[in-house]
Amino acid sequence: MYRMFASVSQKQLIVALKKSCTQTKYFNTWQRCSFSSQKEPPSLGVKQESVTSFPPLTEPIPNLPKAIYSTAKEEHQTTQITVLPNGLKVASENRFGQFCTIGVLIDSGPRYEVAYPNGISHFLEKLAFGSTNTYSSKDEIMLALEKHGAICDCQASRDTFIYAASAQRRGLDLVTQVLGDVVLRPQITDEEVQIAKQTVQFELESLHTRPEQEPILMDMIHAAAYKSNTLGLPKICPEKNIEKIDRKTLHTYLKYHYIPSRMVVAGVGVEHEDLVHVVNKYFVDQKPIWEEQTDLILPNNENNVDGSTAQYTGGYVSEECNVPIYAGPSGLPELSHVVIGLEGCSHHDSDFVAMCVLNMMMGGGGSFSAGGPGKGMYTRLYTNVLNRYHWLYSATAYNHAYADTGLFCIHASCTPPHVKEMVEVIVQEMVAMSNGVTDNELARAKKQLQSMLLMNLEQRPVAFEDIGRQVLATGSRKRSEYFIQAIEGISKDDINRVTRRLLKSPPCMAARGEVKTIPSLSDVQSGLVDAQAARNRETKNFYR
Repeated sequence: MYRMFASVSQKQLIVALKKSCTQTKYFNTWQRCSFSSQKEPPSLGVKQESVTSFPPLTEPIPNLPKAIYSTAKEEHQTTQITVLPNGLKVASENRFGQFCTIGVLIDSGPRYEVAYPNGISHFLEKLAFGSTNTYSSKDEIMLALEKHGAICDCQASRDTFIYAASAQRRGLDLVTQVLGDVVLRPQITDEEVQIAKQTVQFELESLHTRPEQEPILMDMIHAAAYKSNTLGLPKICPEKNIEKIDRKTLHTYLKYHYIPSRMVVAGVGVEHEDLVHVVNKYFVDQKPIWEEQTDLILPNNENNVDGSTAQYTGGYVSEECNVPIYAGPSGLPELSHVVIGLEGCSHHDSDFVAMCVLNMMMGGGGSFSAGGPGKGMYTRLYTNVLNRYHWLYSATAYNHAYADTGLFCIHASCTPPHVKEMVEVIVQEMVAMSNGVTDNELARAKKQLQSMLLMNLEQRPVAFEDIGRQVLATGSRKRSEYFIQAIEGISKDDINRVTRRLLKSPPCMAARGEVKTIPSLSDVQSGLVDAQAARNRETKNFYR
């Protein structure tokens, strides 16, 4: 800073100061006193100069070019949907802007892997955007996309696979070509499969050495809730299956699951007619690789697509181990993790919105979560749990909704000596979900859910996923206004009803870490059934 001012002459400094002054009353006074009416000190030797006047803020700046405003009416946009003759759905919504997001959503995922080695979806996620019939390598695809400022991604959930890319609008043809090749014409060479095996192996080792236990625990609670069926199948590839998955197994799975009737091509920021044209060009006119190279498919393999409905069973899954200690300045100790779940509802259910409001009312987070009321600090798991028990380090409610079922659960973590007390506290909160709901509490949860919905949909990739998922699940799309009104209509009676519905189901539980002292599943179920005992465990200890 000193060197910067040392290189500027005194005259230049004073002129710069005078030019930086605005016409406020404070600077006018200082300007008249310092530069206009008083003589400058002899030592400065600076000439008196006139002060440049600025235009007033009450008048427009002259000679500016005329502004050109967008004529797009965001609030009146509609989602256009076209079903092609082969069953492939194309959905889009045009938005003003230079960039667009295009992607493919497929009715695929771990829940459909019952006839295959579990972990295929994990492998496909790692193999995405690899070599295809048109592009010899992943690097070649990336170079082609970079010409249009594009980025790409692939994500797999338990029942949906998404390939997507965001790019400049003029790159629509190229991006759609890449997506068509990646989805329908991937080479999946032996070398790429070997690299994917190494990547999955490294990821498994990394998951077991990281303090964050969320991915592992979500697999465990689903395995407990849906034992050996559909949603209970693992999302993370089991280590024993890494060597079982090969090129032919992957192509066979793709042949029967990546079919037009199970796919939606969605776009945001594109003209619908243009999107339909390029989809016909690259998804219909060009054949999939498994139709041209039949030797890629396993022999004597029939159409093994699991169409069964998810069966909620309840149950208990645990893993006694040492969870890694948090590194860094946080100083957190080794923690034990427990997730307790109940059967929720599907996203088609009439109670779906009420279940989402209940989830927002429970809220939660970690002991070191930052924020205020808008970030959930007034939710029940903060006020009733985290703020009262110093040995609890996190408590968060989750609401997983699928096409045929749902899972409502609470994940909590604490130091190992307090595992038993932590389970008791979580059971109490589950039983008390419908008790004492105030008008302010309900209004806050509804407003927070509405604001999260609207703020997320402002982002183009989120809007793309919303369009694609709704069209894939229902064939149509409900706009945000529908959900805003539905959320607004939720009452205390609705919260009471969905809470009673949750508590009627048998519980499921997953635990990881030092969990030797954890109560049994039957004890947890007794606590959930006996509401009075759960609310006042001092009068009756139902954990034995």
